[in-house]
Amino acid sequence: MAIVVLDASIVIAFLDARDPHHAAAVGAVGQSRREELVLPSSAYAEVLVDPWRRGPDAVAVVRRLVTDVGIRIEPLNEQIAERAARLRAHHRALRLPDALVLATADALDATALTCDRSWPRLSRRARVV
Repeated sequence: MAIVVLDASIVIAFLDARDPHHAAAVGAVGQSRREELVLPSSAYAEVLVDPWRRGPDAVAVVRRLVTDVGIRIEPLNEQIAERAARLRAHHRALRLPDALVLATADALDATALTCDRSWPRLSRRARVV
């Protein structure tokens, strides 16, 4: 079974029908359901920021999505942290949260699914919706 690592942008767009990438994110997650879906713990934290501002009911929606879709939360480890630092050192415009997602995809030999159009220049693993 192939692994698909989700960027926070995918999950945020999936949850927000007003997001310009919503339909593409829903379609991409739907097509990837036969794969193992993974959300790096760093991206999970990123996804939860706005829901925590809105309250526990909004957080529960995110948790339900993770459970219902069967998304595995991948912890940050030494290998991922070092790979992310290396990516960030080589690509000054790359933000650390994005580097952590790409490093997770590298560590898991997976595809990284994102809404960020700059990622394919940074990694062969990136797939933009």
